[in-house]
Amino acid sequence: MNKGRILVVEDDFDISNMLRIYFGGQGYEVQVAPRGNDALTMTRKQLPNLIVLDIMLPDMNGYDVCRELRETTRTSHIPIIFLTQKDERSDKIAGLELGADDYITKPFDIEELKLRVQNSINATNRVAQLNPISNLPMGRLIEDHLRNLMRSNKGWAYIDLKINNFDPFTEVYQFVAGDDVLRFMALLMNEVVDELGTPEDFLGHPGKDNFVLITHSKTVDQFKQRLVERFDNEVKQHYSFIDRDRGYMLVPDPEQGERQVQLMNLSVGSVSTETNQFSDIREITELAAEDRRRGLSGEDAGPKILTSW
Repeated sequence: MNKGRILVVEDDFDISNMLRIYFGGQGYEVQVAPRGNDALTMTRKQLPNLIVLDIMLPDMNGYDVCRELRETTRTSHIPIIFLTQKDERSDKIAGLELGADDYITKPFDIEELKLRVQNSINATNRVAQLNPISNLPMGRLIEDHLRNLMRSNKGWAYIDLKINNFDPFTEVYQFVAGDDVLRFMALLMNEVVDELGTPEDFLGHPGKDNFVLITHSKTVDQFKQRLVERFDNEVKQHYSFIDRDRGYMLVPDPEQGERQVQLMNLSVGSVSTETNQFSDIREITELAAEDRRRGLSGEDAGPKILTSW
């Protein structure tokens, strides 16, 4: 069982390799970044559940990496454990003031680090309500972010995204393959935000096949077009060659024996402060969902681009 994704930011190969092997053996997926800029790039592309961050790096110090992660909305919730040779009280305070969750000094006890990692991930998932598959905010975190935006004077758009035919896919390909699709969707959204969005943009995963993206970008139509086109093209990699080639899959049916179901596609709807004034969160989510549903013409409708910006 995958316990989560850890990003180790450490330029000492012996230490990073030891942590990769150890935590990999504990059931974690471990990625290694030897430089601060590498860590920022990798984090934007695929959100880790926790970052083990060395302070002394060859290109920038860990404090600057931590600061940028905390100032970027999409990465602000990720727990960070500083790993350093420094043992001065002032250094620890500086890291904690930047928003680090914990601090451990080299040389360290690997069992102690394991417990700190487990506790940080568990505490974050419990308090922040992160989806355990996509590692994106859900529930209260989405609501809190919307409340803060409604109190601000900033312009923004709320984009509602739904993966059509996700349930039939999991019925045929099973839940592990379904989880891979959800992780693919989170990765795709992060890449599109990197390309077209702003550091203040927010991604969420309210549940199963439903995702949200809140952007401050003015290119909302381009945003939606890119998401739909990339999903439609790249989701095919999750199907067998036979299903990709014929453009549909066969799903067991109690009456017909089996039925044809179109490959997964993405439907999108949105609302924005350009055209609406919102009084509560439910109004935002219902209007965006209604906008998305208006583009559907049945169970197997293809991808639609809906515009409310």
